[in-house]
Amino acid sequence: MSRRPARTEHPREPGGGTTAADRVLTLPNLISFVRLLGVPLFLWLFLVVEADVAAIVVLALGGTSDWVDGWIARRLGQVSRLGELLDPLADRLYILATLLAFTAREVVPWQFTAALLARELLLLGSLAVLRRYGYGPPPVHYVGKTATFMLLAAFPLLLIASVTTSVTATTIGAIGWGAAWWGLVLYWVAGAMYVMQAARLVRAARPGPGGAPA
Repeated sequence: MSRRPARTEHPREPGGGTTAADRVLTLPNLISFVRLLGVPLFLWLFLVVEADVAAIVVLALGGTSDWVDGWIARRLGQVSRLGELLDPLADRLYILATLLAFTAREVVPWQFTAALLARELLLLGSLAVLRRYGYGPPPVHYVGKTATFMLLAAFPLLLIASVTTSVTATTIGAIGWGAAWWGLVLYWVAGAMYVMQAARLVRAARPGPGGAPA
């Protein structure tokens, strides 16, 4: 990972001016914005009006579209700096908002929520240390993306299991909890990988005995 002051050169758009990475009005970014708008909509549906079916639909769409914006960005050559920030931001907001809402209505136990929140606090601390040494956020690892996918897939299943009384509710709940616990484990594995990466960067940036970076 390079330090933030060193900007990577990107090819210019035909006609000059803004690089492709600086573009804002792209289809992937629009999808990410819509996903962000789904977070308050889900909270309103689930906590205020308790329209559980509509909340499940919003949550399922937000979770299953997690990979869509990135796939389209690579497919159409519309990868942008804004998109690289919006995608993980939308993922985290969906996870945190869903966890807090589920805890409030006792869909998941508070211990599960606390375990995920503790990982987020650990990552925030690592990011603060990296910024102090002039580094930006580490690139998203496939382990973290897999954990996010499993959690976002588990939440609609847990919600369906909690609001239905059909004979399949137990099976749906078991599948949902299986995905949720695997997502939690992988979430912490990814967090540990980010922390170790940050530690290596900090050690390399610290001055050695001669005053140069170690």
